[in-house]
Amino acid sequence: MSRAGPAATGPERGPGSQGGSADGPGSGSGGSADELGRLFIVATPIGNLGDVSFRAVEVLKSVPLVAAEDTRLTRRLFARYEITTRLVSYHAHSSPGREAELLEHLRSGLDLALVTDAGTPLVSDPGGELTAAWAAEGGVVVPIPGASAVLAALVASGLAAARWCFEGFLPRGGRERRARLARLGADDRACVIYEAPSRVPATLADLAAAAGSERQAAVCRELTKLHEEVVRGPLAELAWKAAGGGILLRGEFVIVVAAVSGVASAARRLAVEGHASMDDARAEVARLVAGGARRADAVRQVAAATGLDRRELYRTG
Repeated sequence: MSRAGPAATGPERGPGSQGGSADGPGSGSGGSADELGRLFIVATPIGNLGDVSFRAVEVLKSVPLVAAEDTRLTRRLFARYEITTRLVSYHAHSSPGREAELLEHLRSGLDLALVTDAGTPLVSDPGGELTAAWAAEGGVVVPIPGASAVLAALVASGLAAARWCFEGFLPRGGRERRARLARLGADDRACVIYEAPSRVPATLADLAAAAGSERQAAVCRELTKLHEEVVRGPLAELAWKAAGGGILLRGEFVIVVAAVSGVASAARRLAVEGHASMDDARAEVARLVAGGARRADAVRQVAAATGLDRRELYRTG
């Protein structure tokens, strides 16, 4: 994570001023961080335009240039808050030349703000290559936090989530998807996933198979928007609802899967890691029992995950 440092937010240099000292712009020929432009990573609303922060509006009004994933969508935000800053497009399919132009803009001592269609750039959104390139040159990267679909879904899910992971979009198919699902099924943290509407039923069914049909989850649709909806329940039930029309497959989706219990997590992890020998399985049972699990529960879970004989596993060996 880049550290903005006092110069990024201090009164001597406002959010959109040119590079260099407080007395004037930088020379544009490179040099110290004070002589270079700053790259502002600006979070924008995920649906409700009222969720933009005061600081984000200030930055977007003050910088000389904003690079946007879709300038048409960004102009809606600009119109709402009377922002007149020049816009250029920068998205996942932009040519290498556009990134080079933006980097040259920053090198010349001019600030730049980066926005995507919704939420924070780089989080399942474009902007990573530009940010990495500028950070590698010693440029200042300033995060402007704001609305987040990940956090909104976590709190709306109603699921305890002291520890959680974010997976973004799962692979669409093949071995990579199966491996990712298996790891999620073994993870003892809650998990947040983005998904396209048409793939929600299949993903819920796959999650039920990998994480357990009774594992609790929430399907969050159109967060912060007019038709916001959160449907909660076991994964198998949610998959059935999605396949049968009980969940409207339209809009933006975030799926939250609850954390699994310690015993179930350990058993699934044993299967994922391929530790199917009887000695390893018995060692896992002993570890779970030492951690406070009932022996019967530990044996049952490990046997189910590994396919080993439960009666044999009961023996101390």
